Amino acid sequence: MTEQMTLQAALEREHRDIDGGIEAYTAGLASGDSDPDPLIRAMNGLRRHIYLEEEFLFPPLKAAGMVMPIFVMLREHGGLWDRMDALDDALARAADAGAMEEACTELLRLLDEHNSKEEPIIYTQADETLDGEAGEELKAFLESGTMPDGWVCERASGAA
Repeated sequence: MTEQMTLQAALEREHRDIDGGIEAYTAGLASGDSDPDPLIRAMNGLRRHIYLEEEFLFPPLKAAGMVMPIFVMLREHGGLWDRMDALDDALARAADAGAMEEACTELLRLLDEHNSKEEPIIYTQADETLDGEAGEELKAFLESGTMPDGWVCERASGAA
């Protein structure tokens, strides 16, 4: 992340990268290429992205009074997480290309609905609310952080 890039811009860029990976996979399916690597990278990126939001971004925003918007984001994260788990299962059982394309299209639809709320409501507050240490921690994680093994988002069906 460059010094001039805002948290908002960096988080939105991650959204585009994740969407792009899913779109690359579905485009490959349409042309007969079933290489799952773009989808796997996108889902790993999305899981990491959800982790950084729930661990670094949401707590200070919630403390600043954004309780209901954060509640909605957490609920939607759970749905996205469950959808990724279903896609993992479909990949493991070598589901046919049509089923994979349909599942990816649904994931992209859910991401679009989620991001269309998250970007203008949550991300616009990131740089202002996460000043000082909290902002620096998030920037450092965006640069090179990894999600802990076994971490599951708060509202996923499999969460404890």
